[in-house]
Amino acid sequence: MARRLDVTGADGVRLAAWDFTPGPGTTTTARIARQQSRDTGGQVPVPQTMAPQATAPHAAGHTAPQATPPRTIAQAATGPGVLLLHGLMGHAAHWAPAVRRLTAGHRVVALDQRGHGASEKPATGSFTREAYVADAAAAVEQLGLGPVTLVGHSMGALTAWQLAAERPDLVRALVICDMRASALGAASQRAWQDWFRSWPAPFPSLDAVRRWFGEEDAWVERPNPARGAFFAEVMTEHHDGWRPVFDPWQMLTSRATWVHDAHWESLAQVRCPTLVVRGLDGELGRAEAQEMVRVLPHGAYAEIPDAGHLLHYEHPEAWAEAVEPFLNGVLTP
Repeated sequence: MARRLDVTGADGVRLAAWDFTPGPGTTTTARIARQQSRDTGGQVPVPQTMAPQATAPHAAGHTAPQATPPRTIAQAATGPGVLLLHGLMGHAAHWAPAVRRLTAGHRVVALDQRGHGASEKPATGSFTREAYVADAAAAVEQLGLGPVTLVGHSMGALTAWQLAAERPDLVRALVICDMRASALGAASQRAWQDWFRSWPAPFPSLDAVRRWFGEEDAWVERPNPARGAFFAEVMTEHHDGWRPVFDPWQMLTSRATWVHDAHWESLAQVRCPTLVVRGLDGELGRAEAQEMVRVLPHGAYAEIPDAGHLLHYEHPEAWAEAVEPFLNGVLTP
């Protein structure tokens, strides 16, 4: 149930945003389809609008719903704006399972951030914190979402609160999902480098992707089918097998711009109402989450039992139940 909206980000980078707001010609069911990517030449999973008779050939000989044409701003839905920002290696469609309950009365848009999903992946582009924040600001301004409620997961949450700190005129409220304010350090970056090198890419099939990320990866403590499914959604088919739609080294570059520094100062500069959400088995510990709430001038806290880092993807209903009261409170006139 998503319509594509084109955005020009910092340095002219082409970004794809996806409007989940129900409208004419859409259904109430989110579907993931694969379309030819002009940037990668592979099959990129994108949120898809199910329009009647809108089908296109799939590379493997099947059919998939064809993306509806990008909407202009004049065609955009009205209502309080919500912008969803995925985490590192994610894409906009990862919000689809959780987004259904957020569309009533709200205009909900998810952004494929630079280097991710259907957005441009410039070989010589900037993957700094400044670039990600500028891209998010461009999306808010060009799509007429402001003052917007930003909902970010992991790296997307950091982007969201840095934008809220720098451009309070654009942001009405903020939801931080499982992102730490403390520095992770050089050892963390080295561990990620080793992890990327351990990937047995290209994968022979999507089943192999699901099995490796859900069971065989040394970072998996116990079988996690949701993690396998998460990564299967960001794979693209090449002549020799399945590879990530993103460039792993661009992801490391993106990560290097924030893992070495703490982000408490920018967090304290956020003046809008903010909800900090964590999974009990996620990467953000309870003590740090509660300290983040204390540092925030208008902070609130929620946690989701049995959820890990991918809390909105693994437990979409529980995530929506935790977030919906906050959103209704800040978005209701």
